[in-house]
Amino acid sequence: MVPSKKVAVVGAGIVGLSVAYALVRMGASVTVIDRDADGGNASSGNAGGVAVTEVMPASIPGLWKKVPGWLLDPLGPLAVRPGHAVRLLPWLAAFARAGRSEALPRISGALASINEHAYDDLAALLRDIGMAQHISRTGALTVYEKPDGLARDRLEWETKRGCGIEVIELSGSEVRELEPALGTLAACGVLTPQWGQISDPKVILDGLRAWLISQGVTFLCENVERIIPEQTWVVAHTASRGLQFETLVIAAGAWSAQLLAYLGDRVLLESERGYNTTIQDAPVTLRREIIFADRKFVATPLSSGLRLGGAAEFGGLSAKPNMKRCQTLLTLAAKYLPGIKGCTGSEWSGHRPATPDSLPVIGRSYRSSRVIYAFGHGHLGLTQAATTGKLVSQLVSGLAPSIDLAPFSANRFAIQGDPRLNDSPYVFLH
Repeated sequence: MVPSKKVAVVGAGIVGLSVAYALVRMGASVTVIDRDADGGNASSGNAGGVAVTEVMPASIPGLWKKVPGWLLDPLGPLAVRPGHAVRLLPWLAAFARAGRSEALPRISGALASINEHAYDDLAALLRDIGMAQHISRTGALTVYEKPDGLARDRLEWETKRGCGIEVIELSGSEVRELEPALGTLAACGVLTPQWGQISDPKVILDGLRAWLISQGVTFLCENVERIIPEQTWVVAHTASRGLQFETLVIAAGAWSAQLLAYLGDRVLLESERGYNTTIQDAPVTLRREIIFADRKFVATPLSSGLRLGGAAEFGGLSAKPNMKRCQTLLTLAAKYLPGIKGCTGSEWSGHRPATPDSLPVIGRSYRSSRVIYAFGHGHLGLTQAATTGKLVSQLVSGLAPSIDLAPFSANRFAIQGDPRLNDSPYVFLH
């Protein structure tokens, strides 16, 4: 217990709130700072999956063959805004390097090391705040339009098996027996029973925020513009004042990289905008999350409705969303789920914080031990949030982290000539 420790968490999404929870449990005095009064915009729109089986990086061997076709489709699963393309080049170069076959064991091993604790850590957090009923282990079903799609993904499934993940291959009839709402387009599939599900991400965010307030956590609706480490403090400067803390945690999602400029650390972090449509009172029932492998989107049953989510769009933080993608998700989903044809839903878009190797950034700043990073979780923010919070609290309290944090260090983004090249084998050279 460190009751005198004054800690700020910049960011009120699911990762920031989970960090605040772990810090409260270790006895710290916690302040959460976010530009939005409620925070958690990206977190509230996720699909609700506790995706502990997702140990593959987004960049995998052979992916580059599919990218040109995706980019040529204006509403396909991947888009790059023309005005952002040049700025994205360093990130894309590192993304390509992360997809080399020799990098796969390192990245998948690192993801497995954090994901193996994720369900239990999140379930324990929810149980502690009185929300245990909002999580369950339902499994996830990945479906393919043709058997050769499953064959093309053989590397993915074998890698997952190698990480201790249960993988059950199913025929088309077996897929429809599990999920009767699926039509005949689903030719085969894979069941991963270890996948978990929450009832609704916004319900979890609201409940966790309310619990933190009840525990005395201060929430400030301010924009942190720069962070200045000093000898005995770290100062978070907003438009109107400077706030002093003994330790500061940056958990601001896709906006985190902007704060690192004042610290001398450089990371490759991009906004990967996602979209979803939620159908209230949907005329079909799903028992678990379904992942449509060929079209790169998902359908998830939530307490608020049937959520259809997907797309990866790189256009920076200021570009306006292309909400036509939400209608595209409805059109695609109706091909697999005929019962929702003609349905409408509420639309959403938000920014995922994406690193080129699909690993989050967790650990101390190279420039100041008083600043700790906890961002870049991509599609796995909800999944890895509670475990990230536990790791951050261990760093703050001076304990050895429960997993090796070297693969998640910001040092891996060192540039040629940077002394950090001597500190870590996990390096992207730019």
